[in-house]
Amino acid sequence: MSELVGHETPWQEWRAAMAGGRMHHGWLLTGPSGLGKAGFALAAAAELVAEPGVPQPPAESHPDIIVLSRLPATADDEKKREDGKPYATKRSISVDQVRAMQRRLTTRPTLGAKRAIIFDSADDLEKSAVNALLKSLEEPPVGSFFLLVSHRPGGLLPTVRSRCRTLRFQPLPDAEVERIVAMNEPQASSEARTAAVRAAHGSPGAAMKFIENDLAAIRRELVRIVEEGDNDFSRRGALAAAIGARPDRERLLASVELARTICAECAALASRPFQARLIEAHTQLTRFGREIPYANFDAGLAVVEIGGLLAAAAVPKDGR
Repeated sequence: MSELVGHETPWQEWRAAMAGGRMHHGWLLTGPSGLGKAGFALAAAAELVAEPGVPQPPAESHPDIIVLSRLPATADDEKKREDGKPYATKRSISVDQVRAMQRRLTTRPTLGAKRAIIFDSADDLEKSAVNALLKSLEEPPVGSFFLLVSHRPGGLLPTVRSRCRTLRFQPLPDAEVERIVAMNEPQASSEARTAAVRAAHGSPGAAMKFIENDLAAIRRELVRIVEEGDNDFSRRGALAAAIGARPDRERLLASVELARTICAECAALASRPFQARLIEAHTQLTRFGREIPYANFDAGLAVVEIGGLLAAAAVPKDGR
């Protein structure tokens, strides 16, 4: 099985634990989104459940690997998933999904003595689902191992974190991200690739999503608002054109995340008054981003909100 880029240290820790004979039952895979933590979890689970001399199916269809993620939002979305098309998902991983998993754990694994359960991601668990999961983490069935992918481990309950061993995934160097982007998106322009690498902060997945969602023009307009302000609303008009008349939630969320990243980048270099405004804009954008998946936003008003927060933080021409 080929190694996943940038995962040498997690692999060393995982395999050392497997070889040690006292494998911890709960693992928390942490790091920024887009580093390949879910792919690592699947590959690691396949190594864990494999039995010598027993043919193993692919990890994606292995009977002893259970993956819990957000389900399709509707029956129509379920059909889109079956057809390999993009589909919308529900807001969270439900308690019913966790309880169905727990019922499976009362039976023996199919091909060997071990079973792996992957949560992609644990950040998406609804509150009652977290409480249900805690019971399994506190009293894990023999041969059951839990791999919890988390992009924001600080948001998980301390009782969940304390019952897991942490595997940390680090951002990759920009040069490595650029190499991956060039290999996977050769048709992208040099400008798009450069902007994607800069916006990704070491996350190949984030860079790929940047290009797939054609975010270079959006980033350009966001930067202009921060650097030049927008007293006549013309920049917000250009931002609206870049985002599009009917953007989906993913594109709006990507725009918010870009705006947050730009605020963080500028705040690190700004003078104190400007820095304070950027930090406040970053805070407001974070709150706004949390609301988007759960509310029905008018796309035009959402763009005005994003642009308005950046315009309020923009440094005046005199630098004060």
